[in-house]
Amino acid sequence: MRNAPVIWLWLGLAVLTAGALAALGLHFYIMVRYFPVVPRIFQEKPIFILPFGQPVPDAEEVTLNTPDGVQLRGCYLRTPQPRKGVILFGPEFGSNRWGCVPYCEFLREAGYDIFTFELRGQGDSPAQPGYEPLQWITDFEVADFQAALKYLESRSDRDERGIGLFGLSKGGGTGLIAAARDPFIRCCVTDGAFATLGTMMPYIQQWMFIYVRQRWVANLLPRPYLRWIAKRTIRQVARARGCHYTSLEKAMPLIAPRPLLMIHGGADNYIKPEMARALFQMAGPPKELWLVEKAKHNQAMHVANGEYRRRVLEFFDKHLAAACGVATAAACGVAAATAQ
Repeated sequence: MRNAPVIWLWLGLAVLTAGALAALGLHFYIMVRYFPVVPRIFQEKPIFILPFGQPVPDAEEVTLNTPDGVQLRGCYLRTPQPRKGVILFGPEFGSNRWGCVPYCEFLREAGYDIFTFELRGQGDSPAQPGYEPLQWITDFEVADFQAALKYLESRSDRDERGIGLFGLSKGGGTGLIAAARDPFIRCCVTDGAFATLGTMMPYIQQWMFIYVRQRWVANLLPRPYLRWIAKRTIRQVARARGCHYTSLEKAMPLIAPRPLLMIHGGADNYIKPEMARALFQMAGPPKELWLVEKAKHNQAMHVANGEYRRRVLEFFDKHLAAACGVATAAACGVAAATAQ
């Protein structure tokens, strides 16, 4: 009987050792069988329906200079009406500067100047040697947005109250990161915005079902381990491509108290509605999420055309055309200072 505690101790150690060896074996199995395919999937370019508009004859052609020496192409569209405000449009990945026309012409007719530009390696903007952009946001795209903001702040006809942001998909997410760092953006509208890590996480397990073909393996792995795989993938691809993928999740809380309207396709099969809801929850008020029923990625305006235009115009009329109150301006400055 006096040996019983020793026996139980050894049994406990044996169980712990067996569990540790099993976990280590499962880890090596995942690293060999599954992990090598994740970076490849991460770098695949999805097939989107990209918005391309026609050149506007009276557009003011603009060249932007980024801090690292890339010259970006943009255009400034003046409203024919008395100006209510200025809106910076962030284009979708792969689109050109004229892609703003279907989304912004009604705003221009209603009294807003529109400025848009092409990110490096997109449209007529030259590619950066050694860097191929993907649909994911990097510091390079954020720097491009910051160059656009600097340009708008330096214009002789700048709106001293600040500007509005209207961004589509990658352009929306990148614009939000720029807004978190610059109080010159007073309010934000995004359509189909998404975060890198937040998009990857729901797919990590789904991809595992496909490539490991052992459902119990995927179900057995805890969420923190899957998150580790996602983050390791992002870091590995970043090193290989010479860039840094920027976190939209960290920027979301810094938008408030500036108003935010997030639009998303209720039938988006790529950036699923639950991903949009999770991102939306990270933002502070005032905020609104509008899920457009039956709309897929980047198709909300085509599905809900009249309602889409009405909501976006009402948002900017309320939050941009109105004079910026002292309290709001001060709060915006605090949020932006925190983001630095």
